[in-house]
Amino acid sequence: MSFGLNRAEVIGRLGADVTVNHLASGGRVANLSIATDESYVDKNSGERVDRTEWHRVVTFQPGLVDMLTRNARKGRLVYVAGRMQTRRWRRDGEDSDRFSTEILLVPGSRIQFLDKANGANGNGAADAQAPVDGSAIPAGGAPAQADNMDQIPF
Repeated sequence: MSFGLNRAEVIGRLGADVTVNHLASGGRVANLSIATDESYVDKNSGERVDRTEWHRVVTFQPGLVDMLTRNARKGRLVYVAGRMQTRRWRRDGEDSDRFSTEILLVPGSRIQFLDKANGANGNGAADAQAPVDGSAIPAGGAPAQADNMDQIPF
Protein backbone atom coordinates (compact mmCIF):
# COMPACT_ATOMS: atom_id res chain seq x y z
CA MET A 1 0.00 0.00 0.00
CA SER A 2 1.33 3.41 -0.91
CA PHE A 3 0.26 6.80 0.30
CA GLY A 4 1.42 10.24 -0.63
CA LEU A 5 0.41 13.83 -1.07
CA ASN A 6 1.51 15.73 -4.13
CA ARG A 7 0.25 19.31 -4.01
CA ALA A 8 1.87 22.61 -4.92
CA GLU A 9 0.40 26.05 -4.26
CA VAL A 10 1.82 29.26 -5.68
CA ILE A 11 0.74 32.91 -5.64
CA GLY A 12 2.66 35.10 -8.01
CA ARG A 13 2.66 37.17 -11.17
CA LEU A 14 2.60 35.82 -14.70
CA GLY A 15 5.96 36.44 -16.36
CA ALA A 16 4.49 36.31 -19.87
CA ASP A 17 1.22 35.74 -21.69
CA VAL A 18 0.11 32.12 -21.78
CA THR A 19 1.75 29.98 -24.48
CA VAL A 20 -0.50 27.41 -26.18
CA ASN A 21 1.05 24.64 -28.28
CA HIS A 22 -0.72 22.10 -30.46
CA LEU A 23 0.08 18.42 -29.95
CA ALA A 24 0.43 15.76 -32.64
CA SER A 25 -2.60 14.05 -31.09
CA GLY A 26 -4.73 17.11 -31.88
CA GLY A 27 -4.90 18.37 -28.29
CA ARG A 28 -3.43 21.54 -26.89
CA VAL A 29 -1.17 22.34 -23.95
CA ALA A 30 -1.04 25.68 -22.13
CA ASN A 31 2.17 26.78 -20.42
CA LEU A 32 2.45 29.53 -17.83
CA SER A 33 5.46 31.01 -16.09
CA ILE A 34 4.77 32.39 -12.61
CA ALA A 35 7.23 34.48 -10.59
CA THR A 36 7.21 34.50 -6.80
CA ASP A 37 9.30 37.05 -4.94
CA GLU A 38 10.83 37.01 -1.51
CA SER A 39 13.13 39.41 0.24
CA TYR A 40 15.35 39.15 3.28
CA VAL A 41 18.07 41.10 5.01
CA ASP A 42 21.56 39.70 4.49
CA LYS A 43 23.03 39.08 7.95
CA ASN A 44 26.57 39.98 6.83
CA SER A 45 25.93 43.19 4.87
CA GLY A 46 22.65 44.26 6.46
CA GLU A 47 21.26 44.99 3.00
CA ARG A 48 17.91 43.87 1.68
CA VAL A 49 18.15 41.08 -0.91
CA ASP A 50 15.33 40.40 -3.37
CA ARG A 51 15.02 36.95 -4.92
CA THR A 52 12.65 35.74 -7.63
CA GLU A 53 11.74 32.07 -8.13
CA TRP A 54 10.13 30.98 -11.41
CA HIS A 55 7.50 28.22 -11.58
CA ARG A 56 6.31 26.45 -14.72
CA VAL A 57 2.60 25.60 -14.86
CA VAL A 58 1.12 23.23 -17.46
CA THR A 59 -2.39 22.06 -18.34
CA PHE A 60 -3.91 19.91 -21.05
CA GLN A 61 -7.56 20.57 -19.97
CA PRO A 62 -9.40 22.01 -23.05
CA GLY A 63 -11.71 24.33 -21.09
CA LEU A 64 -8.87 25.64 -18.97
CA VAL A 65 -6.66 26.18 -22.03
CA ASP A 66 -9.48 28.28 -23.55
CA MET A 67 -9.93 30.34 -20.37
CA LEU A 68 -6.19 30.94 -20.03
CA THR A 69 -5.97 32.01 -23.67
CA ARG A 70 -8.54 34.72 -22.95
CA ASN A 71 -7.30 35.87 -19.54
CA ALA A 72 -3.69 34.91 -18.72
CA ARG A 73 -1.66 38.02 -19.49
CA LYS A 74 1.78 39.09 -18.34
CA GLY A 75 1.72 40.75 -14.93
CA ARG A 76 -1.59 39.26 -13.69
CA LEU A 77 -1.60 38.10 -10.08
CA VAL A 78 -2.63 34.46 -9.92
CA TYR A 79 -3.12 31.62 -7.42
CA VAL A 80 -2.40 28.11 -8.66
CA ALA A 81 -2.87 24.79 -6.85
CA GLY A 82 -1.91 21.62 -8.68
CA ARG A 83 0.47 18.69 -8.46
CA MET A 84 4.20 18.62 -9.05
CA GLN A 85 5.49 16.65 -12.01
CA THR A 86 9.05 16.15 -13.23
CA ARG A 87 9.55 15.21 -16.86
CA ARG A 88 12.72 13.66 -18.25
CA TRP A 89 13.78 13.64 -21.89
CA ARG A 90 16.84 13.45 -24.06
CA ARG A 91 17.49 15.38 -27.25
CA ASP A 92 18.89 13.59 -30.26
CA GLY A 93 22.68 13.59 -30.21
CA GLU A 94 22.97 14.41 -26.50
CA ASP A 95 24.42 12.06 -23.92
CA SER A 96 22.61 13.34 -20.84
CA ASP A 97 18.98 13.63 -19.82
CA ARG A 98 17.17 16.92 -19.34
CA PHE A 99 14.65 17.52 -16.57
CA SER A 100 11.78 19.93 -16.08
CA THR A 101 9.73 20.24 -12.90
CA GLU A 102 6.35 21.89 -13.28
CA ILE A 103 2.98 22.29 -11.61
CA LEU A 104 0.41 20.24 -13.52
CA LEU A 105 -3.21 21.40 -13.52
CA VAL A 106 -5.54 18.41 -13.76
CA PRO A 107 -9.21 18.03 -12.78
CA GLY A 108 -9.40 18.97 -9.12
CA SER A 109 -6.61 21.53 -9.39
CA ARG A 110 -7.36 25.23 -9.11
CA ILE A 111 -6.38 28.51 -10.71
CA GLN A 112 -7.69 31.86 -9.54
CA PHE A 113 -6.90 35.37 -10.76
CA LEU A 114 -6.43 37.65 -7.77
CA ASP A 115 -6.65 40.94 -9.65
CA LYS A 116 -8.85 42.51 -12.28
CA ALA A 117 -7.93 42.16 -15.94
CA ASN A 118 -6.74 45.27 -17.77
CA GLY A 119 -9.66 47.04 -19.37
CA ALA A 120 -12.18 45.67 -16.87
CA ASN A 121 -15.32 47.72 -16.48
CA GLY A 122 -16.56 48.93 -13.10
CA ASN A 123 -17.93 45.55 -11.99
CA GLY A 124 -14.72 43.65 -12.80
CA ALA A 125 -16.14 41.80 -15.80
CA ALA A 126 -13.62 42.11 -18.61
CA ASP A 127 -14.78 38.91 -20.28
CA ALA A 128 -18.35 37.72 -19.89
CA GLN A 129 -17.35 34.12 -20.61
CA ALA A 130 -14.92 33.67 -17.71
CA PRO A 131 -14.79 35.22 -14.25
CA VAL A 132 -11.63 37.27 -13.84
CA ASP A 133 -12.52 39.20 -10.71
CA GLY A 134 -10.98 36.75 -8.25
CA SER A 135 -13.55 33.97 -8.45
CA ALA A 136 -12.22 30.44 -8.65
CA ILE A 137 -11.70 28.46 -11.84
CA PRO A 138 -11.30 24.72 -11.23
CA ALA A 139 -8.89 22.98 -13.60
CA GLY A 140 -11.80 21.29 -15.37
CA GLY A 141 -12.56 24.70 -16.88
CA ALA A 142 -16.00 25.35 -15.36
CA PRO A 143 -16.25 28.42 -13.12
CA ALA A 144 -16.78 27.70 -9.45
CA GLN A 145 -19.35 29.61 -7.48
CA ALA A 146 -17.72 32.79 -6.17
CA ASP A 147 -17.88 33.75 -2.52
CA ASN A 148 -19.66 37.04 -1.90
CA MET A 149 -16.91 38.97 -0.12
CA ASP A 150 -19.07 42.13 0.15
CA GLN A 151 -21.19 40.55 2.89
CA ILE A 152 -18.39 39.83 5.39
CA PRO A 153 -19.23 41.82 8.54
CA PHE A 154 -15.68 42.97 9.34
